[in-house]
Amino acid sequence: MLIYENALWLLLAALLLDAVVGDPDWLWRRLPHPVVWIGNLISLFDWKLNRTSSGSESRKNAGLALLLVLVFGGLILGGVLHIILARIPFSEALIVVVAAVFIAQNSLYRHVAAVRDGLESGGLEGGRKAVAMIVGRDPAQLDEAGVSRAAIESCAENFSDGVVAPVFWFALLGLPGLLAYKAVNTADSMIGHKNETYQDFGWASARFDDLINLPASRLSGVFIALCAPLAHGSIRRAITCIVRDAKLHRSPNAGWPEAAMAGALDIALAGPRTYPGYTVDDPYMNEAGRKQATANDIDRAVIVMIGACGVQALLVFLIAVLA
Repeated sequence: MLIYENALWLLLAALLLDAVVGDPDWLWRRLPHPVVWIGNLISLFDWKLNRTSSGSESRKNAGLALLLVLVFGGLILGGVLHIILARIPFSEALIVVVAAVFIAQNSLYRHVAAVRDGLESGGLEGGRKAVAMIVGRDPAQLDEAGVSRAAIESCAENFSDGVVAPVFWFALLGLPGLLAYKAVNTADSMIGHKNETYQDFGWASARFDDLINLPASRLSGVFIALCAPLAHGSIRRAITCIVRDAKLHRSPNAGWPEAAMAGALDIALAGPRTYPGYTVDDPYMNEAGRKQATANDIDRAVIVMIGACGVQALLVFLIAVLA
């Protein structure tokens, strides 16, 4: 069995370490983050195999080959790393450090809060500059409300992808599950786009990412809804919004945390959005909610997200005690 018997206690320690320390800038300025290594591998496959001269089926097969490399490579590397760490002193502390590297509570808080701070100190241009770091849409097309909604949507979606999902897969499969998940999720963010370049090559990674994020997206929606009162919101309204509106999102997973956040803050999220080169005309989630979001709403979303991280940590603690 690859996972430690006390894996949940190690996971709880990793959550606490990430919450307090996060990703130290001084370290990752000197060393490439492991996700950068994964990204470089994906870029290599993209460059070598995703050729416009190839047919649709050929590019789908190439994308499937990349997915298999990422999944099995992550599982094998995680297993080997686990075995190596288990044989050296302070192995459990090292497991905690490695797990914390792939959990994004602290960095998510800092990136979303930076948009709030940018709006407050630098006006619209400051907000656009900060939000461009965390969303793919065209910041030049965003007004203050658009910048605020984009930051809030990113906060909700990345809470699921960057916090709850890594925790879920570490709890289930240890380091192998965590590394395999991060590899697939990175591929989805890089090549899982429905455009001419990636609709075939990225198809397998995007669909598999949808599958492995399904449990975490549901959990994240519940965690966010439970913390609605922290932003003077209603748990009932957040849950109602999940049930009614989550299915309106183009993603089978992102709709859960985003609908929960829309209901928790009583603002409208999603809706029409402009990305470089194309526009999507999606329906709003919580359409009756306020559309003129502000920096204060970003602050409320951050508070809900911090509370949701606490609910998750409490759940890990309770399961560890019962186990």
